[in-house]
Amino acid sequence: MLSYQHAYHAGNLADVHKHALLASALDYLTRKDKPLSYIETHAGRGLYALDGVEAAKTGEAAAGIARIADLGWFAPEHPYQRALETVRAAHGAQAYPGSPLIAQALLRRTDTLQLCELHPQEYEALRDAIGRRRAILHKADGLEMAISLTPPTPRRGMMLIDPSYEVKSDYDAMPRVIAQITKKWNVGMIALWYPRLLSGAQNAMVANLSANFPDALSHEVDFPPAREGHGMIGSGMFVINPPWGLKDEAARLSTLFDAL
Repeated sequence: MLSYQHAYHAGNLADVHKHALLASALDYLTRKDKPLSYIETHAGRGLYALDGVEAAKTGEAAAGIARIADLGWFAPEHPYQRALETVRAAHGAQAYPGSPLIAQALLRRTDTLQLCELHPQEYEALRDAIGRRRAILHKADGLEMAISLTPPTPRRGMMLIDPSYEVKSDYDAMPRVIAQITKKWNVGMIALWYPRLLSGAQNAMVANLSANFPDALSHEVDFPPAREGHGMIGSGMFVINPPWGLKDEAARLSTLFDAL
């Protein structure tokens, strides 16, 4: 399915949760001199305008990153805030980075960046957003590429899996695909984002993953629906081989989200 457009949701509370954990994980990985691989399966366009028509239509960014900025959740030295400032210095105060540009802002020249995006328009926008920074872009199905790209070189690194879940079979597919990836890349950090839905569609997937990866970090936060009748009531991240310190950041985020 190619109908999903993240521009309507960029900077929402789910993005804040996901991107804060992503930035924290990358910050830890880049503290060592050794190069790393970063792979993303559903990259999107990479760069969004919080003052754009799409953001104004849903109001999700206003209730998300704009509100969080007023509350001062992230200090200037926090890697998420550093990535935001890097992107806004280049693209303007109303720019919001998707996960590809957060990774780009935090990774080093010695690191490898591989991004997958199937949607033709989103792929072209991603290519423009990435610019001349050394990165490998794949106009292909992200889950198929995830299996074919692993184990990467260098082997040290992480993968973010962030499907739209517009197709209900995605929930059934994730445990199977992740099992294949980890079998080939047992040292990789695999981070799966998923929505917490009022319907509970995610529950069986999370239970399956938790049973197969008992040492993973499973973190969920709740927040009010973006609008009346909206089914997403929270955000989840399931991280296999989580780095030191990520559990502490997750706990900090839980406290902050609980106070909303």
